[in-house]
Amino acid sequence: MLTPATIGIVKATAPVLAEHGYAIIERFYERLFREHAELKNLFNMRHQERGEQQRALAHAVFAYANHVDNLPALASAVERITHKHASLDVRPEQYRVVGTNLLAAIRDVLGDAATDDVLGAWAEAYQELAEILVGTEAALYDDAANRPGGWRGWRNFVVRQKRQESDVVTSFFLEPEDGAPLLDFKPGQYVSVAVDVPALGLQQIRQYSLSNPPNGKYYRISVKRESDDAQQPAGYVSNLLHDRVDEGDIVRITPPFGAFHVDMQATTPVVLISGGVGLTPLVSILKAVLKNTDREVVFVHGARNGKVHAMKDRLKAVADTNRRLTSIVFYDAPLDSDIQGYDHDHVGRVDLRRISESVLKANADYYICGPIPFMRMQVESLKALGVEDPRIHYEVFGTDVFDA
Repeated sequence: MLTPATIGIVKATAPVLAEHGYAIIERFYERLFREHAELKNLFNMRHQERGEQQRALAHAVFAYANHVDNLPALASAVERITHKHASLDVRPEQYRVVGTNLLAAIRDVLGDAATDDVLGAWAEAYQELAEILVGTEAALYDDAANRPGGWRGWRNFVVRQKRQESDVVTSFFLEPEDGAPLLDFKPGQYVSVAVDVPALGLQQIRQYSLSNPPNGKYYRISVKRESDDAQQPAGYVSNLLHDRVDEGDIVRITPPFGAFHVDMQATTPVVLISGGVGLTPLVSILKAVLKNTDREVVFVHGARNGKVHAMKDRLKAVADTNRRLTSIVFYDAPLDSDIQGYDHDHVGRVDLRRISESVLKANADYYICGPIPFMRMQVESLKALGVEDPRIHYEVFGTDVFDA
């Protein structure tokens, strides 16, 4: 438990850290990777190049300082972080390394302003947070390892099938190499995939949603090829998976984790809202809910056009044969070959106000996944339509901080 004096110092210095936050975090990563180069294997180096991880961590440090006297306010952030860390197989001893380098970076950047009292208070605050994260992650590791088919850390899987879902999305069907039982998961969760990236000389890890419900036989991930242009450099891992990983190859993955998942015990309607490849966890949720419950489902999806609309025909077949499912598709740049009324229902970006009569259901839960601007827009629309915060759920990948 932090003392009032420690809390006072941390909160008083929060604005100073906010002002110098990016410089501190830049210095932190510089020190960390110089002294512990092996930790580069845990970090997304593409996000490092773009400065995204630096901005996100600076924001997180400031948020923690602001709420150091009210940690329950950070509960949702802590849940997301601990699931992400568990999926990376983060170890307790790595927190000590991070803490040492973070405090050193604060001292380097703030100079004389980083007094012994200030650094001491931040050391105590960091230690308390680290203990919360380590304890929560330990429970996640134990749960994943002790359930039937479970394991801890990395496990080899064979790519049994590789299927193209659209011009930019490919699915990989993964079975355990050892033939042992397979851990179930909550529809909406993800796995981490580790691959060696020759261009970096490093291992890189990415999280991919499981795009099929649990079946006890295989996991399916559906990966988007990231384009290479001035705004969005090609993805190190996604393009490697597309181009170099074939059927019969081995990939390493951790158990399924993730705080974004459907409540399979609920009986109220489910509204799924996705943009682009954000449909992957929602397809898992969709199939699980239709198979195992009697709940009504509305699935709203937005895509550029039919060529990049993954799983289009199979999802349409499900909608055509299941009275409990209403499917609504938006194309913002349909092709001449895209038939309105068959491939898509509306032209333009997903606009929930246009279809409010279909998406506003009594006591419904809303699950959203897609690019950050897309999700922000949908959350704002739902709130404007009167949907309460507890019924809105969304998945955030990468290092972006999404304050909806």
